[in-house]
Amino acid sequence: MTRTRTSALVAIAAVAAITLAACTSAGGSSPGAGGGTAAGDISELKAGVFLDVTSWDPAAADIGFDGPYLSAVYDPLVALDKDAKPVPALATSWEWSADRLTLTAELRKGVTFDDGQKFDAAAAVANLQHLKTGVRSGQAYLNVSGFTAKDEDTLEIKLSKRDDSLLYFMGLGRSWMASPAAIAANSLTAGPVGSGPYTFDKANSAPQSQYVFTKKANHWDSATYPFPTVKLFPITDQTASFNAMLSGQLNVQFANAANLPKAKDNGWNIASKPSSWVGVQFADRTGTQVKALGDQRVRQAISYAFDSAGILKAVGNGSGTATNQLWPVDGTVYDKSMDGKYATNMAKAKQLLADAGYPGGFTVKMPMSPIFAAWQPAANQTFGELGIKVEWQDMAMPDYQKNAPTYPMFLAVIAMSGNDMATLSDQVTTAQWYNPNPAVDAFPEVKALVGQAEQAEPGAAQTAVLKQLNAKLVDLAWWSVWYQADNTYFSVKGITVTPITGMMFPTLRFIQRG
Repeated sequence: MTRTRTSALVAIAAVAAITLAACTSAGGSSPGAGGGTAAGDISELKAGVFLDVTSWDPAAADIGFDGPYLSAVYDPLVALDKDAKPVPALATSWEWSADRLTLTAELRKGVTFDDGQKFDAAAAVANLQHLKTGVRSGQAYLNVSGFTAKDEDTLEIKLSKRDDSLLYFMGLGRSWMASPAAIAANSLTAGPVGSGPYTFDKANSAPQSQYVFTKKANHWDSATYPFPTVKLFPITDQTASFNAMLSGQLNVQFANAANLPKAKDNGWNIASKPSSWVGVQFADRTGTQVKALGDQRVRQAISYAFDSAGILKAVGNGSGTATNQLWPVDGTVYDKSMDGKYATNMAKAKQLLADAGYPGGFTVKMPMSPIFAAWQPAANQTFGELGIKVEWQDMAMPDYQKNAPTYPMFLAVIAMSGNDMATLSDQVTTAQWYNPNPAVDAFPEVKALVGQAEQAEPGAAQTAVLKQLNAKLVDLAWWSVWYQADNTYFSVKGITVTPITGMMFPTLRFIQRG
């Protein structure tokens, strides 16, 4: 079974690419334009959130971009804190069995859905069964064998295999609770029916334009949601979004890092967090399609050849961190000392190719789409110097995600996780659209370390094993990572945004007055 990343490649690549745009010339603004009001005066959150809502059905929603919409109208069983650690929500506490194959949770009492239905363990089971069968949401529950209501307020989740990332995925956006009646009626596609902190004002909302929410008077977690009114504006055009910030139409924005100087001039708050890794994905590490890629030295040569820092500066506008690792650079597994391993060295890269038996390079087919055109010149130059002859296969962006992994290697912008074991699952061990053949079994040292990590005690012991695994993967050039790209958010004085790796746009609990 596959654990499919749910953020669309089109959106992720577009987010990474918007930093290419020149700084918006919206002259005439003065520092503080667009909402320099005191925190207590801001009664309305007006956020530019980049993409329209994918679905009001939590089973079909996008885990990365739908968070602001769904967090307004639904409560989750499990939430995340600012460090992406699971914290109670509708599940007030939980406990693992000794073998970590049974999770028992106590549930919040006195919660009702907007249609009057009661939230209890039976409602939680109905929701979790719906989420497990969801094309998108099912990724969180691959290792779950069943859900049981032990009593009215006690939920039991049985696993077929230990999964230390389960609670993280639930908190990331895979445990929103909807009315069981709406699930049974298959009516959530028409609109939300939840128990969340806000009521959806459908009359004053318009798809692809704006979504309006009004705060409920007596929500159990009211203090977490300080704004009486929330308006979400899906604005893909970053020039339009930035100008809306300047004019005061927005007070929070999914931002283009190219506009950082102007944001600073206006006195806005600026928040950034690693969101995705950018580089070359090797889909054929065993050399099945292209024999050369099965040789560690060839993959290492490609890693030595690319000027990661230069690409980050030229293409990514410096918004990120040049690194050869994809555990987040602000996390516990990342090892800064390893970033020098593939310091740009074309001579060494050519020698490695020669040692592997490819002194003149080799020929390879790679996919190309307009959204990746910004990185193509660097790829052409680097591969050309190595003697690697790339036959680019042009295709429309919607076809890239489907077709790219059928090629032996391809340019990639891949969403990252804020949980270490989720990173292991997403990037290494389970089949994804971008990694259809993980091939862990073909690398005994990797397989052994994966097994140790999956059995280690969560915490320091597990982190130590993951550090060893990370070092081994870097040495094997499992990928050619150039940099980790940041997501950036602007907010006016009086509003703070706390970015979370794994959320392309943070849920509303991470947008606060202050």
